Amino acid sequence: MDDLETRELRYFVAVAEELHFGRAAGRLGIAQPPLSRAIRRLEQRLGVQLLDRDRRGAALTEAGRVLLREARVALDAVAAAARRTRRAGDPKRPLVLATKTGASHELLRRLLDTLASEPGAAPIEVLLCEVGEQARLLRDGQADVALMHRPFDDLAGFDTEDLRVEGQVAILPAGHPLASCHQLTLADVSNVPHLPIARWPRLDGSYPDGPGPEVHTQSQLAQLVALGKTLLVIPASSRAWQWPEHVAVPVVDAPKVTTVIAWPQSSRSQEVASLVRSAAGLRGGWGVVQVDHRAYGRR
Repeated sequence: MDDLETRELRYFVAVAEELHFGRAAGRLGIAQPPLSRAIRRLEQRLGVQLLDRDRRGAALTEAGRVLLREARVALDAVAAAARRTRRAGDPKRPLVLATKTGASHELLRRLLDTLASEPGAAPIEVLLCEVGEQARLLRDGQADVALMHRPFDDLAGFDTEDLRVEGQVAILPAGHPLASCHQLTLADVSNVPHLPIARWPRLDGSYPDGPGPEVHTQSQLAQLVALGKTLLVIPASSRAWQWPEHVAVPVVDAPKVTTVIAWPQSSRSQEVASLVRSAAGLRGGWGVVQVDHRAYGRR
């Protein structure tokens, strides 16, 4: 029998993450012997060894690594189903729209204004998050829709509508020599002495190699730029958080960025469909955003 219980998966994930049965048992709030027996029964049912055990703890086998990855996905899906079900049962609940802090600010403002003027439109709650978090918020049911950016964000498993296309700008310390340029190229910003490009996490959470600092939040990044410790290249509309100590200069050969509105492919919500239609209705007013140094230079 291949049916797996969520309890078994939770037990296995705890052991796989702790790599120690005693610590996993403490985390789960159960005794160690029944936890060990449950993992043994799971291995017997699946017909594979999930863990190599010794006196120091445990190590995942290849089969164990596969189950850990799949178990996390399955448990997230179960939790998301519960959240969506509870929220669907509340007729007064707002739709939750996730967006990266500081990103697509003008588009978001126009969308909220449009929805506020539409009779019967569902109320909107804006959930601000850090870079790359929108996909997780959609998948685990904490958000109904999200504003995301191609090619940077993980859009797997979502339906999307393109809303706008724009260029990118380099955010520099105001006193840096490059801040006086009318435009830059990727080559110009790739090897600036003493001012490396900030490194954002990849979709898998790892960081690319390079001399620039690893950044986690917009506020951390803003201060590092103001202190002359880093620069970054971002979509032009994402500079809403720009400080007076920053200057934005167009990067003329940077890839174009597409802002999309995304929602789970499984969604059947009429309220979500209506929100997406309203967002798509704004599309004609944007087109390809031309990055102009006069508009995106000093503030």
